[in-house]
Amino acid sequence: MTRKYVIGITVILAAAGALLPIGFVLHMSWSRAVAQEQHHLDNQAERVRAHAQGVLDNTAAALRGLNALALEPCSRQHVRHMQTLALRDRAIDEIAYVEGGLVRCTTWGVPDAQTSLAPPDLKLSSGASLKLDAVPVVSAALRMVAVRDGAYSALIEPGRFTDVVLPDGVQLALVLPGVGLLGSVANPDLVLVAQALGGGTLRLEEDYLTSVARSSDLAVVMLEPQSEALAALRREHWLWLPLGAVASAVLIALVVWLSCWRLSLRGELAIAIRRREFVLHYQPIMDLRAGTCVGAEALVRWARPGRALLRPDQFIPVAEAHGLITDITREVFRLAIRDMGDLLARDRNAHIAINLSAGDMKDLGSLHALHEMLRDTGIAPQQIWLEATEAGFLDVERARATIMEARELGHIIAIDDFGTGYSSLSYLQRLPLDALKIDKSFVDTIGTDSATHNVTDHVIEMAKSLRLKIVAEGIEHQEQADYLKARDVDLGQGWLFGKPMEAGDFIRFYRRHGAGAVRPARAQAA
Repeated sequence: MTRKYVIGITVILAAAGALLPIGFVLHMSWSRAVAQEQHHLDNQAERVRAHAQGVLDNTAAALRGLNALALEPCSRQHVRHMQTLALRDRAIDEIAYVEGGLVRCTTWGVPDAQTSLAPPDLKLSSGASLKLDAVPVVSAALRMVAVRDGAYSALIEPGRFTDVVLPDGVQLALVLPGVGLLGSVANPDLVLVAQALGGGTLRLEEDYLTSVARSSDLAVVMLEPQSEALAALRREHWLWLPLGAVASAVLIALVVWLSCWRLSLRGELAIAIRRREFVLHYQPIMDLRAGTCVGAEALVRWARPGRALLRPDQFIPVAEAHGLITDITREVFRLAIRDMGDLLARDRNAHIAINLSAGDMKDLGSLHALHEMLRDTGIAPQQIWLEATEAGFLDVERARATIMEARELGHIIAIDDFGTGYSSLSYLQRLPLDALKIDKSFVDTIGTDSATHNVTDHVIEMAKSLRLKIVAEGIEHQEQADYLKARDVDLGQGWLFGKPMEAGDFIRFYRRHGAGAVRPARAQAA
């Protein structure tokens, strides 16, 4: 990943980190404000419904009480009783006594002319009936609602049903389904009322919140412009915007920190190559049959000034991603020859194994650089083993060409970490390899009931069938060494024999455990 690419990604992620939380907060603020306003509207609609239904039910109950009285119809006592009831019930404007379909008397007394009643429009759940646009006996100019039960009819002014305090801008329609409008407030849009009764959904395209409350007799529809939610929105903004700003700041800081870390690690790595800040540690490789040390695997470490050593898994992926791996490989060649030059020149039985990356398998330049470094050192090419992981063999033909070149230069070629990646028997048959290294994950299964404990035997048999030298990695217990030795595995390495150590420590280790005697002077024949 190039520096420009990282910077571009950083800018995009930083912008997203700034905008997404704010956008989310704005969306949440508006959603919560609308939800709160919708909740208030629903409560208002239910309150109006309960009030209107209560007017109907209470009126019907009052009329049933009148029907139960044993008073002489239209007598002074009867009229006074109706007047008292009308005064006591604030919703009732007038009560009439009806006989034979004609009004005989009302709370105003006995009329001069008897008036007939029109048939009702609706039967109520209470058993009473209801008539819209009823005409009062006293003032025919008014239009009232008549509730009838038995011999009595009560007139109610439509405004009594909607006698509630509503927020500014709220429109109210009190509807008798299938009959008509019982009452209204603020001239509601009847088209929206019809839409609300059809589903009671939020009509965003109309910029209105709608709420519908229903009972067995009536339905209440309330409409409120969404702009009325702005007051609630401002309250939500005070709550959510600071959180959004903090989230944005945290995300931006995280993105910048990660990008700086990525860029600085890559930059530090490039500087480290120029400053030669790498060191090698050496892990002994033992002959399992003879019990002697025959060499070591060179393991690179990054010795950053003033900081702890970094293992290769912490910086090699970065080096591979930024095209720095071949430079590190050449530095490893240089360090191995510098550290072990005398030992290798004096003892031809010793060898140093050096890892090649997938990038090195595609670049013959590293091999040629190694060839030049070995010139006049007294080190035989076969004393430098080159180990490539399975990822380096993905392009089989290119890998084959690189291996052929390395073998022509005299090096021993091994496949490292076999069985953990992409390799198969077909790879091994097509590639001119000299050795195979069994990965630690398979060695760990020796002596266990793991599902893969038999894989080690299969790998060993496969390597033998191809006449490859076998090296087992990660040996930590004597029973593992004994198991491998019993199956004629040639070489092994692991903490059982020795941990990776600095060059001087390994040289002393080799002098104690090496296969051959170390001559006091450098080989002159070189």
